[in-house]
Amino acid sequence: MKRITRAVAVAAVLALAAAACNANDKSASGGGSSTAAAEQGGTWHILTTSKEISLDPAKSQNLGISSIHLVLRGLTSWKTEQGKAAELVPDLATDTGQVSDGGKTWTYKLKSGLKYADGSPIVAADIKYGIERSFAPELSGGLQYHKSLLVGGDKYTGPYKGAELASVETPDDTTIVFKLNKPYGDWPWIVSMPAFSPVPKKADTDPAHYGEKPAASGPYQVKSYAPGSKLELERNPNWDKSTDQARTGLPDAIVLDMGLQPDVVNQRLIADAGDDKFAATTGTSVPAALIPTITGNPAVKARVATSPSGALEYLAMNTKRPALANPEVRKAIEYAVDKQAVQVAEGGPEYGGEIASTLITPGIDGYNKYDLYEAPPAGDPEKAKQMLAAAGVSNLNLVLAADNTTGLGVAQAIQQGLKRAGITVTIKPLDSEPLSDLITGNKPDFDLTVSSWLPDFPSAIGNIQPLFASSEIGNGGYNISRYSNPAVDSAIAAATAESDRTKAAGLWGAVDKQIMQDAPIVPLIYARNAFLHGSKVQNFYLSAYPPYPNQLIVGLSK
Repeated sequence: MKRITRAVAVAAVLALAAAACNANDKSASGGGSSTAAAEQGGTWHILTTSKEISLDPAKSQNLGISSIHLVLRGLTSWKTEQGKAAELVPDLATDTGQVSDGGKTWTYKLKSGLKYADGSPIVAADIKYGIERSFAPELSGGLQYHKSLLVGGDKYTGPYKGAELASVETPDDTTIVFKLNKPYGDWPWIVSMPAFSPVPKKADTDPAHYGEKPAASGPYQVKSYAPGSKLELERNPNWDKSTDQARTGLPDAIVLDMGLQPDVVNQRLIADAGDDKFAATTGTSVPAALIPTITGNPAVKARVATSPSGALEYLAMNTKRPALANPEVRKAIEYAVDKQAVQVAEGGPEYGGEIASTLITPGIDGYNKYDLYEAPPAGDPEKAKQMLAAAGVSNLNLVLAADNTTGLGVAQAIQQGLKRAGITVTIKPLDSEPLSDLITGNKPDFDLTVSSWLPDFPSAIGNIQPLFASSEIGNGGYNISRYSNPAVDSAIAAATAESDRTKAAGLWGAVDKQIMQDAPIVPLIYARNAFLHGSKVQNFYLSAYPPYPNQLIVGLSK
């Protein structure tokens, strides 16, 4: 997981080469639902701003419902249904994993008859090799979870000098065993990530260019690739639908039209002419400037897929700063913030997001709707003043570090809300990179900052651990409130180790409330995404999580 500002997230997150960790969302859960039946056949066009696309699983940070998974399969996969939470399902494996050794050993068996596009069999050694190459320094950039969990992963540097990773065992062609250094209940989600796609060693003759035409295990294979222009996918003749619960494989071909400007993408989809009737965007959200155009045209508005929820946008309070070290002061700020003004600054209820009060976001197991502080949406400045007075605090002056291109509107909304409670806020505008360096570094010279966060997979660990574990303070970590509570760290460890998902969800829900009692952040909104699609594109919708279209199930109508 990583922090991504709203502007970056809407433009890039599900482009094939982009990171998929922090994003924003848009509203109605019914937005973009099918009006006609999706049929077999046709060519689906994906309009993307990306200039380069790599299908190398070792370098990918893509969510489990994105384009790379049309070409590559993993041990497990994601299944989505409109209005429901994402479901983990077996993919190449026969089940979602058998756990032993107190949660530190996970065993998978492969389904029979699995083949690559060239007809050769998919074997366990190929998955092991694919994982091993993700450790190679020359193939950096992919998701990191498995690297810190597999025994010996901290010292392993990949297979290109002949070394193997002993904690990934393949006793036969259909069995793969993972040895972890600690119990980790969410391992079945980890093995759905791109790095767990099979890579036959014989096909990896040129690692730097493997992503241009990888060995296909999914319903499609690369037909052609012209960087900056077009990526064409055609059917994999050896993909067997009966072995695949996650993918429909409906279009005959998929074309990614690359290097487009965001306004061009949206204007083409609004026009809905020619091949664009069969087109969609999966990473370029509708900008605020186009909202009047869309809402004023019912035919266009019907082709906007919106998410009921999404990334948590929040105000982080630096608990190590003297002015904010007292929890009672932070609780006063919980009441002072005008969340409604933030919502308006981000586009209003329909396109900005729903007002938030929890750390775990809707669509993630463990989410329970509660509001510990029960402040009005526009804040309660009088109560905030009373709490500050009771804490012996007056003339509170705070510095709010904000992104100077995407965050000033929200920063000003927070500034005005706190002013009504007698709190003076000075906004410190920064470019995105210096801002990130400041808030994640070891000399955090700020009191407040606004951030947003979306997990890489649908588990509450992604909402909680990166933002509130003591281990994530400084050194590039995203515990930007500098919150440290040994009792919370212990609770995080217990929830992380629990392999029973129902029990784990209960543990995470309890941690959510435990942290909010200390008020290290103010939840602002569950941000929304909105993506346009052509009139012939079907099965194109957004869930609460992931708040992006599931590209594995999209089909077309005539």
